[in-house]
Amino acid sequence: MSWPRRSALLLIVTLAACGNTARLTVEEGSGPQPKLPPADRSVIPTVDVAQAIGWPDGGKPVAPRGLEVAAFASGLGHPRWLYVLPNGDVLVAETHAPAQPDDGSGIKARVTKWVMRRAGAIGDGDSRITLLRDRDGDGIVDRRTVFIDNLDAPLGMAMVGSTLYVADTDAVLAFPYRDGETRISAAPRALVELPAGRINHHWTRNLIASADGRKLYVTVGSNSNIAENGMAAEAGRAAIWEVDVASGAHRVFATGLRNPNGMAWEPVSGKLWVAVNERDGLGSDLVPDYMTSVQDGGFYGWPYSYFGRHVDARVQPQRPDLVAEAIVPDYALGPHTASLGLCAAQGNSLPAMYGQGMFVGQHGSWNRRPRSGYKVIFVPFRDGMPNGAPIDVLGGFLSGAGQAHGRPVGVAIDNSGALLVADDVGNTVWRVTAAH
Repeated sequence: MSWPRRSALLLIVTLAACGNTARLTVEEGSGPQPKLPPADRSVIPTVDVAQAIGWPDGGKPVAPRGLEVAAFASGLGHPRWLYVLPNGDVLVAETHAPAQPDDGSGIKARVTKWVMRRAGAIGDGDSRITLLRDRDGDGIVDRRTVFIDNLDAPLGMAMVGSTLYVADTDAVLAFPYRDGETRISAAPRALVELPAGRINHHWTRNLIASADGRKLYVTVGSNSNIAENGMAAEAGRAAIWEVDVASGAHRVFATGLRNPNGMAWEPVSGKLWVAVNERDGLGSDLVPDYMTSVQDGGFYGWPYSYFGRHVDARVQPQRPDLVAEAIVPDYALGPHTASLGLCAAQGNSLPAMYGQGMFVGQHGSWNRRPRSGYKVIFVPFRDGMPNGAPIDVLGGFLSGAGQAHGRPVGVAIDNSGALLVADDVGNTVWRVTAAH
């Protein structure tokens, strides 16, 4: 074994044995007013990786009383995101990290890649979008086709009229679509280029269309944890873009969002909501991931502060002028839960307690002890705002030994009102329905 590899392995073992242990529960780090203890700036960060092992034969997540879960489609290749077409067909983005040729050297990069691969966050294979069709309506896919291939780390999808928009890591692409077709072979049109490059952290790009179809909103995550490579590397990032569908003209809609992912329209207020992954390296109790309504022109703190005006002293030079404007997120989702998926409850056929609110796919921590996330939760709403504690919808993604059978990501409501959940370690799309 070479000296660099030996050094990296030694550091991995050291990190796994050290680091901060949480003093607060995930519940205490959740809600509109989470507890935010003093930052733990230990030299050795917490690393606690749940090794990805997949599901045993017959294995599946655990649903609470009143719900049941079954596989909608299995044997997929790293399914991360879902989109339900108007005719009921389900599109799933089977996506893998893009090439990042300038991000492979050094012990830190080696450790990060080892962690991500062990956690199942990095897979091998071609990225594509697959169409899933349930022709007889029994809740199990009976036709599966490659819908679009030759893509570069696709994630978000949105239909506007007869055009399907797909968010690759470096561009929003437009494809012509005809109702019922099972494959698109036409070359795409690039609507707008997105920040990417040879180092491209937080590479997933989600998108959602406005109600009138005139605008697309696109998430672009930061290129680092806390801008340690300088703000020039963050141009256009840690933000949500607004893109004009007709022209491709764009503007930055909101900033200071370290890694925004799932987006949804809240039906009562009509506001855009987003799920955001916050920063690492401040201990197991900080910083809570969150979901929030998004204000046009709003600044949400990153990298200078978190959860409003809590300054991150690691970031230098500071910007007190921006910190003074930082908006407090509406609802914390627990520290390091990696809350990625988000969808509004509107149109679901689950029990009445799930009638108003948001479903959240929590991919799960790799840097908190004890681990957090690895579940799907429901946050109840009233009058357009969160109203109450999160409710577990799916669990059991971790084995008794702490290994990951699955990791939930994207969530969506299908045309029958069932909740669909993309599981990128279990390589399955799960379907949650009311118990019979």
